[in-house]
Amino acid sequence: MPSTLQERAERANRVTWIGLFINVALTAFKLAAGIIGSSQAMIADAIHSLSDFATDVVVLLGFSVIRKPADREHQYGHGKVETLIAVIIGAALFLVGLRILWGGGEKVWRAVGGEILPAPGWIAFVAAVVSIVSKEWLYRYTVGVGRAINSQAVIANAWHHRSDAFSSIGAMLGIGGAIVLGNRWSVLDPLAAVVVSYFILRVSVYIARTGIGDLLETSTGERTENEIMALIGKVPGIVSAHDMKTRRIGSTIAVDVHIEVSRALDITRAHEIATDVEESIRGVFGAETVVNVHMEPF
Repeated sequence: MPSTLQERAERANRVTWIGLFINVALTAFKLAAGIIGSSQAMIADAIHSLSDFATDVVVLLGFSVIRKPADREHQYGHGKVETLIAVIIGAALFLVGLRILWGGGEKVWRAVGGEILPAPGWIAFVAAVVSIVSKEWLYRYTVGVGRAINSQAVIANAWHHRSDAFSSIGAMLGIGGAIVLGNRWSVLDPLAAVVVSYFILRVSVYIARTGIGDLLETSTGERTENEIMALIGKVPGIVSAHDMKTRRIGSTIAVDVHIEVSRALDITRAHEIATDVEESIRGVFGAETVVNVHMEPF
C-alpha cells in the first residue's frame, strides 16, 4: 500500500484519467451507434458511459482535496471527502439505473400495446461488444488500484465501470435477439435495458449505503475489531483491553481503546506499552491510522 497521501492520490488520479479518456471515446461511439442503429438499449448504454465520465471528474476533484495533509480545521485529515465521493458515485449510479429503467420500461409498454418497435442495426451490436471488453478491462484495472491503495472512492468508481459492462451485456443480448429474430422481437432491445437497470440499482444502493454508514461513524465491524484486539493482546505488559471504539476516516481507521497495565510500572514504561500498541495497530492498518490509548492501573 502506498505510504503517503501523495502516492495514493497520484495512483488514483492516473487510473481515473485513463478511465475518463476511455469513457469519452465510448460515450461518443455508443451514442452514434445507438442513433444510427435505432437502438434504445445502446442509447441508454451511452448515457451510462456519460455518467461514468462524470464520476471520473468527481474522483479527480475529490483527490485534489484528499491528498492535502491534516490542518488546523481538519485535524483528522480529509479522508471523509473520499467517503463522500463514494456516496456521490452511488447516488449517480442510482439515478442512471432509474433513467434506464424508465426509458426501457416505456418502450416495453408501447410494444405490449401493439406498437412495432424499429429493429436495431448491427452497428449497435458491435458497439455493445466493444463496450463490454473495454469496460470489463477498465473495471479490473481500476478495482486493482483501488484495493492496492485502499480507496473507497476508486473502488466505487470501478464498480461504475463494471455496471457499464453489465449494461452493455444486456444491450448486446437484446440487440442481437432483436436483429436475429426480426421486428416482431424488437422489444428484446428495451427489455434488456430494463433487466440491466436492476443490476445497476443494486450496486448503487450497496455503494451509497456503505459510504453513508461511514459518514455516520459506523464501526469497522466485528472482524476488524477482533483483529485489532488480537494485536493488542500480543503486546507485552498489557493485562487486558476493553471499551474499544472504531470508525473509518476515508481509507484509514480511527481506534480508541482502554488498556490495563500493572500499577507497579513507572510512567515511562507505561508510556512505552501504549506506544507499542499504537505501532502494532499502525503496522497492520497503515501509518496514518489514528490510535488513542487510554491507560488504567490494574
